[in-house]
Amino acid sequence: MQKFYNIIRENPEIWHIFTREEEYSSPVLDQHDRFQFSQSKYKEILKPIVSEYLIKNGFGISYPENKPFCVCLTHDVDEIYPPLQHTFLSSLACCKKFDIDGIKKQIFWRFSNKEKSPYWNFNQIMDIEAKYEAQSSFYFLATDSDIRRFRYKIEDLEGELGSISDQGCEVGLHGGYYAYDNLEEVLKEKHRLEKVLEKKIIGFRNHYLRFKVPNSWVLLAKAGFEYDSTLAYSEILGFRNGMCHPFFPYDLTTGTYENIIELPLSMMDSTLFSISKTFVDAWHHAEQCINIVEKYQGVLVINWHSNSFNCAYKRQWQKLYEKILDHCYQKNAWMTNGQEITNFLKNTNTWYDFRRIL
Repeated sequence: MQKFYNIIRENPEIWHIFTREEEYSSPVLDQHDRFQFSQSKYKEILKPIVSEYLIKNGFGISYPENKPFCVCLTHDVDEIYPPLQHTFLSSLACCKKFDIDGIKKQIFWRFSNKEKSPYWNFNQIMDIEAKYEAQSSFYFLATDSDIRRFRYKIEDLEGELGSISDQGCEVGLHGGYYAYDNLEEVLKEKHRLEKVLEKKIIGFRNHYLRFKVPNSWVLLAKAGFEYDSTLAYSEILGFRNGMCHPFFPYDLTTGTYENIIELPLSMMDSTLFSISKTFVDAWHHAEQCINIVEKYQGVLVINWHSNSFNCAYKRQWQKLYEKILDHCYQKNAWMTNGQEITNFLKNTNTWYDFRRIL
């Protein structure tokens, strides 16, 4: 571990990017109190400059079955029941295709069984991933406080959580809007989710990607999480601290590393489509990101919201996700969830394997 930090410290520019030093005292934040890419001095966001530097200095991670790189599949579960706007847009999309059955599915669940909601779709997502021998993480909200509206009650999903876990996927916490800087709130949500799941949870990502360096890492480590996967920009793909590998964050205020692994998020569905005019553009951006991570034998963390599936007005979003899975499968990537990656790194001797590989 110490050798890892010593190598990065040899280069002040690399150390500055890796530790996110510029975020410690940034007075300019967006409406959600997030540090944005537009405020960063590090503009080569699609170049994992820190990972590149480490590899040139002998750093590498070995994956199971000698897989060339890793893809961490994750889903933020923001919605279980489509809000009215989603229902309207999906119904409109079905109308344009003269899809009467689709319209019924989007509307009539409201008058019958809530489990028939289009977004009650976890088995569908897992079935898609199983075709590619992949497993994913699902991060669930466990709070009653939200900036927009009440989303869902986690207790309603007890059976679904158990099914997800039984099928080898991970259930993690999607920290509420007000959780990222509040230890009491994080612990409350964590305990609530664990009570429903009847199992310890180790993974976390905060709602709206709200995160404060280094405070959020400190808070999450105290709360007992083994990994976080929030570090990203909401408006652009890439590598916020120049890393496409998992790492233990370094706290400049204490001069020590935090006892929590960061799986830095690199690709999110909403971001991908917001920067793309067409499906072809979106695929081009996704493929570029995949190829970069493959080149550096890294871990590509993908967040594809659960409400991007079985959503009529987001048909292309699901189509692109399946295209990404197929592409990575053809490249023989290890496609798994955050819990499996964390356990692998902690339980093997491959964590910081220094060897000449270039």
